[in-house]
Amino acid sequence: MKALLELILGDPQADRAVPPTGMTARLTVFVAAVMAFLAVITLAISLTTGRVAEAWAQELAQSATLRLPVDPQTSDALLLSALDVLETTPGVTSVRALSETEQQALLEPWFGPDLPLESLPIPQLIEIITGGDDYDADGLRARLSAQVPGAVLDDHTSWRAPLLEAASRVRLISWSVIILIGATIAAMITLAAQASLSANAQVIRVLRLVGARDTYIARAFVRRYTSRAGLGALVGVVVGIGATVLMPQGGSGDSILIGVGFVGAEWLLLVMIPILSAVTAFFATRAAAFRRLREQT
Repeated sequence: MKALLELILGDPQADRAVPPTGMTARLTVFVAAVMAFLAVITLAISLTTGRVAEAWAQELAQSATLRLPVDPQTSDALLLSALDVLETTPGVTSVRALSETEQQALLEPWFGPDLPLESLPIPQLIEIITGGDDYDADGLRARLSAQVPGAVLDDHTSWRAPLLEAASRVRLISWSVIILIGATIAAMITLAAQASLSANAQVIRVLRLVGARDTYIARAFVRRYTSRAGLGALVGVVVGIGATVLMPQGGSGDSILIGVGFVGAEWLLLVMIPILSAVTAFFATRAAAFRRLREQT
């Protein structure tokens, strides 16, 4: 506890004994701010991607599509038979046959607005909304194959799995980037601390001659770089929050580019960024300081 208080409050005598580090201190603040900013943006994109993917997967899990065969002579009878089967299926909350205009709108992005879709044989689509644990897709397929030959039931399983896998990989990449950001901060602060210790080699010799121990000397450097890394990371987090606020916002969840940001307990992750940055700086500077002091013995 005493060591922690000394690290936070500082030792005025030790701070006066070690000259200011100049450019290395400013570089520490700048790099920590940039790395924290990148960490905020990475976290925002990762968390938003996960939320959107889960929302889309949930919507797909609660819906299905039935495609009827194209047969102008029996299309009406097939539609009525399919609706009868669906309306009596446990777990199916609602069914709706898409209109011709809606089906053409679905095909227009693929074929363009100038293609005469009304002259093409378009299969009838039925939108199915499901709910509850009593819905059985395999049982529904068996009933449809018997009463509506040629009908194809798509429960969107082929869409959900790749979507969730893609979101999982995005999160994995994001956390890997954050780990690399932490490693970059540690490497930069280690180099800066070593440069500062080398530049103050004569001061360190004098301090040793008057009886200063290596722990006393190292503490001044450790506190200096730890505080600057924490301050820089705090600035980077504030700028990163401002950048996410300026991004397009929306609650529709139609795109991961809409509503990028943090929700609820996710804000606590931002509080951890300056703390982790300072902790990383503490251990990196401490290790570099004692290693350099041993070399200068």
